[in-house]
Amino acid sequence: MPQITVDYSAELAGAFDRPAFALALHPVVAATVDTKTAACKTRFRRAEETVVGDAPAGDALVHVDISLLPGRTPQTKARLTEAVLELLRDHVGTVTGLTPHLSAEVRDLDPSYRKV
Repeated sequence: MPQITVDYSAELAGAFDRPAFALALHPVVAATVDTKTAACKTRFRRAEETVVGDAPAGDALVHVDISLLPGRTPQTKARLTEAVLELLRDHVGTVTGLTPHLSAEVRDLDPSYRKV
């Protein structure tokens, strides 16, 4: 059930081990929100162009969005968000001249969500 989307700047492609991040993330999500690791699904979307603030170059971003079925407390969501940021720090390497901006959000899926 957890639907995970990771948007990342193209400049980070070589410095961000995406499969390793997903494999590390899934058990953390499962343990935090009481689901099975096998239920976690992650997709990565490479953003060819990103602009952060007023910097025309030299910045990059990674944003993780985790959508869950309703019912988790705000405290659980906040705990998961912090764990995601910690994992990102471990999995996003350095690229000379770039400052990566890391962010995450945990939200409820819309009631219209269905899965087959």
